[in-house]
This record gives sequence, C-alpha cells and structure tokens, in this order.
Amino acid sequence: MSTFKAPKGTYDLIPPESAKYLAVREAISAPLRNSGYGYIETPGFENVELFARGVGESTDIVTKEMYAFETKGGDRLALRPEGTASVLRAALEANLHKAGNLPVKLWYSGSYYRYERPQKGRYRHFSQVGAEAIGAEDPALDAELIILADQAYRSLGLRNFRILLNSLGDKECRPVYRAALQEFLRGLDLDEETLRRAEINPLRVLDDKRDDVQKQLTGAPLLRDYLCYACKAYHEEVRDLITAAGVTFEDDPKLVRGLDYYTRTTFEFVHDGLGSQSAVGGGGRYDGLSEMIGGPALPSVGWALGVDRTVLALEAEGVELEIPASTSVFAVPLGEEARRVLFGVVTELRKLGVPADFSYGAKGLKGAMKNANRSGARYTVVAGERDLAEGVVQLKDMESGEQAAVGVGEIVAELRSRLS
Repeated sequence: MSTFKAPKGTYDLIPPESAKYLAVREAISAPLRNSGYGYIETPGFENVELFARGVGESTDIVTKEMYAFETKGGDRLALRPEGTASVLRAALEANLHKAGNLPVKLWYSGSYYRYERPQKGRYRHFSQVGAEAIGAEDPALDAELIILADQAYRSLGLRNFRILLNSLGDKECRPVYRAALQEFLRGLDLDEETLRRAEINPLRVLDDKRDDVQKQLTGAPLLRDYLCYACKAYHEEVRDLITAAGVTFEDDPKLVRGLDYYTRTTFEFVHDGLGSQSAVGGGGRYDGLSEMIGGPALPSVGWALGVDRTVLALEAEGVELEIPASTSVFAVPLGEEARRVLFGVVTELRKLGVPADFSYGAKGLKGAMKNANRSGARYTVVAGERDLAEGVVQLKDMESGEQAAVGVGEIVAELRSRLS
C-alpha cells in the first residue's frame, strides 16, 4: 500500500467511475460548442491581485479560502478559486475583444481550488465546466446561457433541478439599495466580522448560510424594489426569453451569489437531493469586471457548472448514464507467432478508429479470457498455432457466445462490418 494519500478534501478520478465525469463534461460542453463558444484553457494559478480585485476582497473566497503563495522570485500567486477572472484576463491579454466580433464566446473546463471544510459535495479541489460571453450587453445572451445550461442538464437525464433567478441592479440603482440594506443590517444582532462585511459589501450578508443570521434577515429590504427602470426592463426581457424557450425558473429576490463582480442578471442551479450543498452551478452578468482588472468596458455574462456536484445529482436521481465500453475488440494470442499477428490486427483496428485492446503478459487462455470479459469488449479474437497454420483466427461474440473461424486477412474487415 502506498505511503501517500490524496490531500484532505480532494479526490482521485479512477476508472470506471471517471467515465461518468468525462460524460458529464462532454454533455455540458456540447451545447456550447454548438452555439459558437470556442475552447479556452488558462493556467492553474494566477496573480493574487486578479482574484482580489475581481472576486472581491471581502468575499470568503479571497479572505479565507484562496490558496495563495509566494514564488522564489517574489511573485504573489494563487491557485485559481474560480474561472471567470482568469478567462477574462486571458481574453484581454490576447486582445480577443479587438478582433471585431463581439461578444467573444468562450468555454472552459478545469480544476479549481478553495480551502473549505470538506464535506460531501464540497471539496478543496473540484472540477467545473464554464462559459463566458464577453463584450455585449444583451438580455438574449443572458437567456442563451441559462437555456444552454438547462439543455445540458436535461440531456444528461436530470429533471429535479431548479433555476433561481434574480437581478442585482447596476451602478445606478444598487448604491441606493446598498445604503438601505446597510441601515437595516446595523440594527441586527450580528457578530463583529459580519458587521464589518456589511459595511464593505452588505449584499454578501444576504448570502450568509447561518440560521441565526437568516432568521434576522426576515423583513430585509429587497433589491427588486429598488431597481431602476432600465434594470427592470432588462430583467423582464431575460425572463420573457427564458419562458418563451420553455425553461422554467423561480424568482428569488434574495439570490446574490458569492462573488462581488455580478451585476443585473444572476442565477443559480440547485438540486434538492444534495442536502446543504444544493447548488450545482450558477452565474450571472458582470459588466464591470473588465474595468476592475484594468481592461476597457466590456459588459459580459457567464456561468460555471460543477462536474462533481452534477455527478452527485445524477446519483441522487438514480440516473445511469449510457457510457459505451472503452473496448470493442479484445485480442487473445496463444504463442509468439499469434502475438505478432494479433498485435498487428489490434494496431490496424485502432488506426481505423475501432477501440481495441490486447492480452499483455504471458497469460494462459483462461486468464486472458477473464481479462476479455472485464474489458467489456463485444468481440474477442483468439489465435493459436493451429489456427494460424490454417490461416484463420477465432472470432467470439461475447454477448451471444457464438464463435466462428475467420481468415486472418479478413478479420479487420469483418470486425468493422459487425461494429458499424
């Protein structure tokens, strides 16, 4: 047994379970790839200041959860706790917004890191698929992303998720609400840290999950009552477009999410089968983030969906993904000449796109056939000295048990025909 174990709060993806995660990533990204989103990949670590400015210095992510360190050269870096700030930084650095085709539509998939108290559905290392539409202020973009996420989840077979929707206003109307909320919060019996947070970003207090805080928030002023005409009209159009697409949602006037950069549209995907960690994904509009990190004004919107939480949601609903066997053909050679011939057959099949594997090591027929069964292959090709002397191999259908001799020169074509 190994001396080392995965760090606390992390997990290893190991076959066959890892196939679920690949299938979820594929299903989430498929609607994006069909809608003009191009793939982007950013480093696993960035300058600390990128997240401090973008995510927000008062957020738990920056103050408590970020893995920050100093390099030998004196640079202050952090493992990325989320994807949006990194993707926007990369887009600005590459001048994608100057190519003349806005919005810049990007999708990504990767690992993210937060120092949190580990529990089911909340890890220190987790995987997300995300999408960002950069450089356009259009309710149709907000609606598009919500619809695409809904489409991705339904393609996986998920049904018991809910979409929560809210508007956080903009720089015109939010300051008025902010002042009203602060006045309300100052009258509550809150601990010193929460009161300090209320002065820096009072909306974050609404996102506090503690029961004693939530009980006191009954009767708190709601942002929807302070929205300016432009924000109300924008939000109504988002709602109308989503509704027209047949996507159901719930208005949640207290939804703020945990990042400071959101403006106007904000949304969350929740699954009630996951207990306290019910959010499987979410996002919103972040029209001021580009300026926060030193770029030009680029109104944008995006989301990130948790791969691990989506897998847990599938398990909670009892959804079994149809994952094709990784191997279609398994070759079992008996003798050195057969090893040479069948290895050539396997190589040719792979070149033609047929998933094929080989019985490696000096195994007897019984052990090799056990491996063939475990591989999930539909067909097994067996050859010994007598078979090769007759110019044939034995082709066995692992489902029906039927076996037939096929000429060595015809086996590749025969397998392609049967598997097509």
